[in-house]
Amino acid sequence: MKMKLSLISAAMLSTSLLLAPAVSMAKMPIAVNGQQLPTLAPMLEQITPGVVSIQVSGSKEVRRRADPLDFFFGNPQPRSQKREFSGLGSGVIIDAKEGYVVTNNHVVQDAEKMLVTLEDGREYEATKIGSDKESDIALLQIDAEDLVAVKLANSDQLRVGDFAVAIGNPFGLSHTVTSGIVSALGRSGLNIEGYEDFIQTDAAINQGNSGGALVNLNGELIGINTAILGASGGNVGIGFAIPSNMMKNLVDQIIEHGEVRRGSLGISGRPLDAGLAKAQKLDVKQGAYVMQVMDDSAASKAGIKAGDVIISIDGSEISGFHELRSKIATLGEGKKVKLGIYRDGKVQTVKVTLDGASGLTAAGDELHPAFQGATLENTQKNGAKGVEVTTVDPRSPSARVGLEEGDVIMQVNRQRVATIHDMNKIIENTKGNIVLGVQRGRESVFVLIQ
Repeated sequence: MKMKLSLISAAMLSTSLLLAPAVSMAKMPIAVNGQQLPTLAPMLEQITPGVVSIQVSGSKEVRRRADPLDFFFGNPQPRSQKREFSGLGSGVIIDAKEGYVVTNNHVVQDAEKMLVTLEDGREYEATKIGSDKESDIALLQIDAEDLVAVKLANSDQLRVGDFAVAIGNPFGLSHTVTSGIVSALGRSGLNIEGYEDFIQTDAAINQGNSGGALVNLNGELIGINTAILGASGGNVGIGFAIPSNMMKNLVDQIIEHGEVRRGSLGISGRPLDAGLAKAQKLDVKQGAYVMQVMDDSAASKAGIKAGDVIISIDGSEISGFHELRSKIATLGEGKKVKLGIYRDGKVQTVKVTLDGASGLTAAGDELHPAFQGATLENTQKNGAKGVEVTTVDPRSPSARVGLEEGDVIMQVNRQRVATIHDMNKIIENTKGNIVLGVQRGRESVFVLIQ
């Protein structure tokens, strides 16, 4: 049976429940000499008031299948219609004084009404402060008193094997608690969202858990439950959560700017694997191999060179290029970081002030994973502005989707773009296929990214 990744908000009008014997995902120690059994109850009594149910409703445009020729020539017939929807999800109170509730973007996307229900039954309409589609985070606010916030843990200190407890509202069953362990860290390349650095857990997570809490045994928030791997959207012991540190960086930007302003190094790279390490005679096991450094970029100004291997950010090791990309993007524009660099058999520390992701040049994968291996640059030819593809690695994802050196991207999903910033904004707000309108020499072509 084919396995698939599923976002786990219960965006449905009805749900069939399959009843089965409960199976404990993590066994606690047994009693010794008649002493009381260990229990999570005292910890849960303190923090479950900080986990809420979110009910959403609204209407959204549903697109019909588009003819690629419409991209250039248009079509007078409407290709979308509005449909009503409702759904259920979870959220976590992270600031009791301000009434801030964090959840997943896919829980509240397109919602016209968001109703937050507390553990004690109180209900409040929520206001969306901001959201970030690429990392699947949204920040809501409710006007309420006597709230309980869940304290944040330092997710960079997590280890595989640490106990984890998931709290949420699967299938509308409020404040359901399951337990397990941290199965893996730094999961990426899952094609769930644009920026991925997931905690993997075997704590049971199901539809409706989206936006709920993943906590440690101290009751501290280590992650926001987001997705599951399964054949039919049900739990099979493989769930994914956004780390609390990543969430906090994003939320801080939303509070300050109303949006996420991504950070950028201005490099193109790839994960370091055993074959590359052997070929380049590198005495390092993991990291992000730098293939290209953009001129006048944050990396260039800091002295980073092609052939360097970035092995850590602010002292925390990174597993590969995807993790580097996600962490740099979520740290934000203007952030000062210390990168651990492996060069010529030695490890050194480099201080970098991050650029914004909407500069004059960019590594393609700073906008979307499918652009990996391409370099993009704002351009103006014959009076028309666009985004030129200046380089393409012939073995990269960007080459496989059909981009070529010299292409000038003029449109994204039928919307005119003049700069990398324009492209980034449209891509961030796109779920699903992306169609690029490209000027290639004297021809106009389209490139489909699925």
